[in-house]
Amino acid sequence: MKRFLYTIGIACSIFNSQLSIAQSTYTLEQILDSARHNNITLRNAQRSVDAAEQQRKEAFTKYFPTISATGFGFTANKGMAKMEINLSDYITPEIAAAIAHSGIIPVEALASLGQPISMEMMKKGVMGSLVAMQPVFAGGQIINGNKLAKVGEEVSRLQLQLSENEVEKTAEQYYWQIVSLEEKLKTIAAVKALLNDIHKDVSVAVKAGVAMRNDLLQVELRQNDVESQELTLNNSISLLRMLLAQYCGLQSTDYLLSYDPEVQSPMMEKQDHQLALLNTAEYQLLGKQVEATKLQHKMAIGSYLPTVAVGGGLVYHNMLESGRSFGMLMATVSIPISDWWGGSHAIKRKKIERQKAIDQLADNSELLKINMQSAWNNVQEAYNQLIIVKRSIEQASENLRLNRDYYNAGTITMSDLLEAQLLYQQALDKRTDAYTNYHNKLLAYKQAIGE
Repeated sequence: MKRFLYTIGIACSIFNSQLSIAQSTYTLEQILDSARHNNITLRNAQRSVDAAEQQRKEAFTKYFPTISATGFGFTANKGMAKMEINLSDYITPEIAAAIAHSGIIPVEALASLGQPISMEMMKKGVMGSLVAMQPVFAGGQIINGNKLAKVGEEVSRLQLQLSENEVEKTAEQYYWQIVSLEEKLKTIAAVKALLNDIHKDVSVAVKAGVAMRNDLLQVELRQNDVESQELTLNNSISLLRMLLAQYCGLQSTDYLLSYDPEVQSPMMEKQDHQLALLNTAEYQLLGKQVEATKLQHKMAIGSYLPTVAVGGGLVYHNMLESGRSFGMLMATVSIPISDWWGGSHAIKRKKIERQKAIDQLADNSELLKINMQSAWNNVQEAYNQLIIVKRSIEQASENLRLNRDYYNAGTITMSDLLEAQLLYQQALDKRTDAYTNYHNKLLAYKQAIGE
């Protein structure tokens, strides 16, 4: 028996530990941290940063010489170079008589010199070269290209920050939606308890003959309505838990959310909007746009300037039946002369695009500051709404207490009492909505000022 009880105790302990593991509790910061590490949108944004970094490294290689190797081999059905030599054209009778008299060449061979000789060359062969060229002057295209690649990397990091802000915003919205529905579920539980008390009181009164059966039916109808609301809330909470778990990479949908129900004055969150503007990713992106168009304008100019390069190489070939190798030094100068006609218009177009970026920076900077002020106004309004709703709860609670006393005294009807109960429930729900709305507005303001 003791062993049985011991086994049951171990099983209960294991079950409780598994239950506690399954129902993990997350704070808002933990939810946001999980979203930063697991959200697929941020993963792709990080890959864009990695790609931009590789592009910057690729641009850096343009500072170094370009080395190329070339190999070439061929065979033909006949020589590409062919010639005939007639030695009789070069040997005069006097020279021929002298050669014959000397006896160096036999008379028979000397007689054959009068026939033409056919020669054929380059019927087959191979050729290979290794050449290195170092750019000396390229109109600033290499330097500005590297600067532009660096700007591109910085832009991708700012876009990653914007993606992170958007992911945090969505995750926090899911978080507060769940909190809101769970708070409303608590309100439903309190309302159910209240209606159960009223139902008991009315049942006793009906049995005693001091209340009508219709009053009891009204209470039961309200209880059915509350149960229907509870079912809808539970389904919505279940779906939102799944969405938040998928969005943040949580392993289970059976978790709890921890939060502070108290709200402090937002005045300590207020920032100087002119200074905060410089910290926003949106403003910095506009600045990078101006910088990029400036570099593109310089590159457009450089593409129509002369380019100078020096280099050297090693060449081998056996075109003449015997192999031969040699080295060489070289220099190239390229001057685009006719391109300047169309190039002058391309340069002007880049200059116009740069001015557009400068104007956009000035205009959007003002819009960003307006957005900051609008977000701050929303925070203040949401905070004041929350204070008003808290007062409404006190008033609705007192109204419900009085109407219950009045009903018990027989001075009002059940409809009046249930109306007071509904007003109390609505006041509680408004407080929940005002609470979550305040946090959402505060989040929007923090993101507007670049925090």
